[in-house]
Amino acid sequence: VKDLDFGSHQITLRDGKGGYDRITMIPETLEPALRKHLASVRNLHRQDLAKGFGQAALPHALSRKYPGAATDWAWQFVFPASSRSTDPRTGVVRRHHLSAQAMQRAMKRAVRAAGITKRASCHTLRHSFATHLL
Repeated sequence: VKDLDFGSHQITLRDGKGGYDRITMIPETLEPALRKHLASVRNLHRQDLAKGFGQAALPHALSRKYPGAATDWAWQFVFPASSRSTDPRTGVVRRHHLSAQAMQRAMKRAVRAAGITKRASCHTLRHSFATHLL
């Protein structure tokens, strides 16, 4: 969540291909829907905290440096998984991010609902977005 910057209309994508961080734009037309989504995710996070969960997996050694950061709203995923799972390395029960497979299924449903007959994927959206920026 902390990587969303609505003031600058930007999102930072961490540790992408090649280990680089990238910054890209958040279209202003998307902001209201994204804010609404974040409100529901925040509610889910509060419910997890009330049940003794709500920890995010922090990068590198941040959990040692900032012991309480794992439960902070800022470190939660924008698109969390629908269920919690146990981290096999630590044994901590937490909500991971939405899986690529779940995202692809959602994309497939959206394409079908929109009546689009061509094949489309998440990468298609990325390509179309970049093309329209030119």
